[in-house]
Amino acid sequence: MSDSAPVEILPTHTPALFATAVRRTAELLRAGEVVALPTETVYGLAANALDPRAVAKIFSLKGRPAQNPVIVHVDGLEMGRRCVGEWPLTAELLAGAFWPGPLTLVLPRAAGIPDSVTAGGDTVGVRWPQHPFMREVIRACGFPLAAPSANLSNQISPTNAEHVRKQLGDQLQLIVDGGDSNVGIESTVVDLTTNPPRVLRPGMVHHESLAAALGGEIEDGRSVVREGALRSPGLLPKHYSPQARLLVLAWRDEAELKAQLAQLGLPPKHAWVLAHSHVPLGDDFGAVSVIPHDAEAYARALYGELHRCDEQGAACIVAEAPPDAPEWRGIADRLRRAAT
Repeated sequence: MSDSAPVEILPTHTPALFATAVRRTAELLRAGEVVALPTETVYGLAANALDPRAVAKIFSLKGRPAQNPVIVHVDGLEMGRRCVGEWPLTAELLAGAFWPGPLTLVLPRAAGIPDSVTAGGDTVGVRWPQHPFMREVIRACGFPLAAPSANLSNQISPTNAEHVRKQLGDQLQLIVDGGDSNVGIESTVVDLTTNPPRVLRPGMVHHESLAAALGGEIEDGRSVVREGALRSPGLLPKHYSPQARLLVLAWRDEAELKAQLAQLGLPPKHAWVLAHSHVPLGDDFGAVSVIPHDAEAYARALYGELHRCDEQGAACIVAEAPPDAPEWRGIADRLRRAAT
């Protein structure tokens, strides 16, 4: 976009504004354009998933590696089934339990899904999002949307419209402001082409809930090295990263935290601390933020805090290690990749 055509940002907080934003978004998507849209996980960079040229624009805008597939977003089970070549019982069980919501199912791709969506692989990730705006836009368009996070490749995912504007606003025609994302990290991804199914990317739908819905075993597939195309986004070693260096440390009190920083040669004044359980006083640190010691609340806050640290010029972010519990695995995964 040129400087003379600033990005259009449309609010959605009244029924009339919501309807106007749906019409404008669908118009651009039908024309093969890319639009930044809210979802319950993070904001997405959306285009017609069945149009290879539109999908290519997403990769160009993000600087996204061609080998990193994108998730196809649908509205309803019928559209979801049309995007895949098989719909096994495992898909029926998980979709019935968690759709619409933050769960992506990896299945054999349908013939109409472009290679660019799947990174040339034989599978596709499909999700029915819960966010009302995303669902209404897909319904208005009548086609599924490819929609990876609306940020530059490997950087922090956006959880509000302002995050998108700061990173990509000069390259987009439209950003739809649907408020803060209420999940806050990307969807759980489950590969249903294996037996038993495998969690490729953990999220806020956690392992034990998935196993209960399936009535059987489910594997942690994050460490499985497979030949060929990636089956899911979020599998690259470095991802979701702030500009600042990120360290994930565990400490029992402020003295122990300072001792660890001293061993790393890092003065406390250079450390911006994100704590949830053992909160330092803050006088000796660059800044201290307290994120709730609750997995769902922490996930909602995490990316916003990382964005804020970058905006305020943090040189190093020190995040308190999350608990070793099922509901925290998605958060631990994001912190680990961001710190790589």
